[in-house]
Parts: sequence; C-alpha cells; structure tokens
Amino acid sequence: MTDIPSPPEGYEISADPARIDVDRVHRWLAEDAYWALGRPREKQERAMAGSLNFGAYETVSGDQAAYARVVTDGATFAWLCDVYVDPSARGKGLGTALITAVRDHLSPLGLRRVLLATHDAHGVYEKLGFKALDRPDRWMALGLE
Repeated sequence: MTDIPSPPEGYEISADPARIDVDRVHRWLAEDAYWALGRPREKQERAMAGSLNFGAYETVSGDQAAYARVVTDGATFAWLCDVYVDPSARGKGLGTALITAVRDHLSPLGLRRVLLATHDAHGVYEKLGFKALDRPDRWMALGLE
C-alpha cells in the first residue's frame, strides 16, 4: 500500500460535518457524477445525515474541493461512496489523499470490510489497498430504484 501522509500543498482534509458545503456537494453529484445524476437535494441531505462525511478544502479560500461519504455501523462494515473531486482540483493527488484519510479514519474501528463500487477509478483505489472481491458469487444486491 502506498500511503500519502498529507494532502497536496494548498489543501486540507477534514471529517467535520459542519464544514461540508452541502450546496456544492449536491451540485457536483446531481449534475456531474454518473452514479447520482438527478439525485434530489432532500435525498442527498438524508444520505449525508446518516453517514460520515469527509471534505478536502483549499487552505486559503476554505472552498471545498472534494467529498467522500461513508455509511458504516462503526463495528463491522462500511461502504465508501459519493467520492468526488472538483474538476479544477483533479490530477493533483487530492482524491488519493482524501481516500487515504478516510481509510485511516476508519482503521481504528476494526471493521471487517470496507466496500465501494466504481466504474472508472479502480487504479486509484487499488493503490490504497482495495481489491476486487475474491468471491463475488457470494454477494448479492437488492435494487429498489
């Protein structure tokens, strides 16, 4: 595993939910993230309220530049989702630093597994220790939408 001890220069990462720019996160996800296009604001707010929320912020302006959300029971399982880096901040290692911070935040909980789904960022997650399911035939999903 490759660890990035800190975010790129000019950015900081926080798990403080009060710092999340809900308007910006909703706009990013509902208008630009293939997995959440058209997601209603009320649904996004409910999702955030029931999750751990992480943000990456420009240190000078304080503007949010990236977001990640984790749904967890805090004991055995977590689902990493809604990871988004603003297009203007991509290519700087910010996403990798954000996921490293999330991973390190969850580590003391002793979770048995942290899952995620991605269409196009396998390489980012693999360098942080994520791998394809060993036995995908054991997993099932119930889609209600």
